[in-house]
Amino acid sequence: MDFQLDDDQRALRDGMRELLERRFPRARLRTAVDGPERGAMTLDRALWRELGAAGFFALRLPESAGGVGLGLPEAVLAMEEAGRALLPGPLVATQLAAGLAAAGAAGAAEGAAVVTALDLGAGAVADPLVEHLASADAVLVLSGEDAGVVPAGALADSARPIRSVDPATPLHRARPSAPPPGAVGAVGAAAARRLRREAALLTAAQQLGSASRTVRMAVDHAMARTQFGRPIGAFQAVQHLCAGMLVRAESARSVVYAAAVTEDAGDIAAAKLLADEAAVRNARDCLQVHGGMGFTWEADVHLHLKRAWVRAGQWQTAAGAEEELAAGLLLTAETGL
Repeated sequence: MDFQLDDDQRALRDGMRELLERRFPRARLRTAVDGPERGAMTLDRALWRELGAAGFFALRLPESAGGVGLGLPEAVLAMEEAGRALLPGPLVATQLAAGLAAAGAAGAAEGAAVVTALDLGAGAVADPLVEHLASADAVLVLSGEDAGVVPAGALADSARPIRSVDPATPLHRARPSAPPPGAVGAVGAAAARRLRREAALLTAAQQLGSASRTVRMAVDHAMARTQFGRPIGAFQAVQHLCAGMLVRAESARSVVYAAAVTEDAGDIAAAKLLADEAAVRNARDCLQVHGGMGFTWEADVHLHLKRAWVRAGQWQTAAGAEEELAAGLLLTAETGL
């Protein structure tokens, strides 16, 4: 059995990387976090529309509905590249909402609308966080076993901005006394559970992209930085750090890719757990390889770490993933299957 990417998947990955390197290079990232919008960043609508034109949000829509007609594995590859580039915005929520155009998310597939998400379901934290609310046109609301899309203005009176650890991810804390009107019953229980699973996996894919990128950053720095007349990559302690980073990233990759094929809840929980760990720990180790300069604002390492922290709390936390895996193990032990 061949588990390698096929030619079309490699072309999708390479094309998405080329698009992001051209439209969202490092200079654009630094402008986003250093400029006057710092702390109140608004999304680049032109880039959002270009992503829509490239099919990013409509990847899994059938061709008959104007989509690309691909599957979850291809969506994972695209999200991985977005995570590698630290592309800001509610990418996951907008892609999921693109399949719910009849429920109020018209324009999401084309990139004409920005859709963020609010999860009020069982197991969600009290007063959940909503990203990029000020830039959003609509909100994908998951409440209990239902889901729907409402205008972003429906949360205007129940959300307050808070300071985000990630300068490129503005956050609001939502305190709705009840689900916003129209948010319940639009999709149904089975679809709502599926949306949560897919959101967790696509977020894990972004974490994987960040983890892979910090491996490259650490290796490049270790080869370029010299100490005592030698590249620091020649020292065993640095080699061990870089090797550990690579192992974490590749271990997470195999599980994320497998979960995209099986779509099993347990596999997705494992993928989110490993990808979160890889993104956070790799960013920490990358910072260590960079030494003193890694702690400075001018270096990009801290941006990967801060984004990884934010994503680790989105859709499925480590505790939630562990509970999902434990429940699966108990069921297996009880049934013998």
